[in-house]
Amino acid sequence: MTSCSSTPAPKDAKTVDQVLDNSDFVVISEAIPDVIIEARYYGTYNFVGARVDGYLEPTALLTRQAADSLKAVSDEVKAMGYRLKIYDAYRPQMAVDHFMRWGADMSDTAMRPYFYPYVDRSRLFELGYIAKKSGHSRGSTLDLTLFDMATGKELDMGGVHDWFGKESHPDFCGDIATEQWHSDKSQHWELTPEQFHNRMILRKAMLHHGFKPYDCEWWHFTLKNEPYPDTYFNFPVETIK
Repeated sequence: MTSCSSTPAPKDAKTVDQVLDNSDFVVISEAIPDVIIEARYYGTYNFVGARVDGYLEPTALLTRQAADSLKAVSDEVKAMGYRLKIYDAYRPQMAVDHFMRWGADMSDTAMRPYFYPYVDRSRLFELGYIAKKSGHSRGSTLDLTLFDMATGKELDMGGVHDWFGKESHPDFCGDIATEQWHSDKSQHWELTPEQFHNRMILRKAMLHHGFKPYDCEWWHFTLKNEPYPDTYFNFPVETIK
């Protein structure tokens, strides 16, 4: 299985425990009224199976710059009949630390059938699914999908958020350069042409408005010109007053 290592934190990254200033952050639903928030880490439907440390309210935050660019994405997909649905955005370092503790507890496999049935629990660190630092903590990264207003359901992307496996790669069953689908029966399942096309709709809209994708997760994007590339924040996720 291909590993998905996170980008290492810069050596001069600011100490996260001391970076508690949220003055340059906004609540996404206030910046983009049409957005749908499903805060996965505030609830229990996530790979941990519990509310994650630092998520005090079922909301989502981003830097102002990232939220402005995301508003442009929202306007584009809305004209196509879709709305943005956010699973996660800014993630405090305390949440990442929670992931690390969970990853070290080999006895906790409650959510394995839903998120990592084909991955050896002991290899989650080695394969890069869990790491000490996350780009989410810099405030300009988010996980999202598209909601189809015609059907009243999420657009079928052929896989769930936070699925640990090659099936989550944007180029699974397709060529992202040509946007052409192809069969791949070497994995546990394969995408339909429609599912691959749906992933490309999201990808194109995000790239069009200044976000860069992640090679291992179709739902994960980071603002190219993120304002805090060397800073990992640690204030909790809650309404900014």
